[in-house]
Amino acid sequence: MVSQLESLNKPEIIYPERDGNPMSDNTVQFRWITTIKANLDWLFAKDEQVFVAGDLLWYPTENNNKKRQAPDIMVVFGRPKGDRGSYQQWKEDNIAPQVVFEILSPGNTQTEMNRKLLFYEHHGVEEYYIYDPDKNDFSGLLRNAQTLEVIEKIDHWVSPRLGIRFQLAEPELIISYPDGQPFSSYTEERQRAENERQRAEKLAKKLKELGINPE
Repeated sequence: MVSQLESLNKPEIIYPERDGNPMSDNTVQFRWITTIKANLDWLFAKDEQVFVAGDLLWYPTENNNKKRQAPDIMVVFGRPKGDRGSYQQWKEDNIAPQVVFEILSPGNTQTEMNRKLLFYEHHGVEEYYIYDPDKNDFSGLLRNAQTLEVIEKIDHWVSPRLGIRFQLAEPELIISYPDGQPFSSYTEERQRAENERQRAEKLAKKLKELGINPE
């Protein structure tokens, strides 16, 4: 009876969906976050058990709303797609995000990044990638037993989980799909689709001139 009363009197723990920080500090950082997130969405569009999110708060431990991080991009294998206000790990078969990305801005401090590294290492992240677009500096860490260790040969590195390739280049990092096609921005993808549409219209017009039904 006492335990039941204690349970009834126990206040509900709220897990906020925002941490008060902006998704990005500038347009370059925002472009990289949205480009990586969108391309990973396209890459795993047909796999219902891969969840990709951007700037989503991750709570690894139940009953603790202070322990949290919001990776710029995170990928979770083994969890269904769908909208979430936050990623509460105990409600997700206790599966931690396996891959996270952080896109740096001038506002990021070394202390902040050290704290994130320790968080990701402690809570089971397998691959952690960090890109500073202002300096065009890219690094990655891969889990070895209980720790995340620096990937020494990062140029042309292929992510074990994602299958994508990272190429150090100028003026910026190149990320490619498993088939070798580079990641593209939303604008580039729209332009490519428009070019394909125009080519299809020209072909259909030419076929009609030749008396051939394009259908």
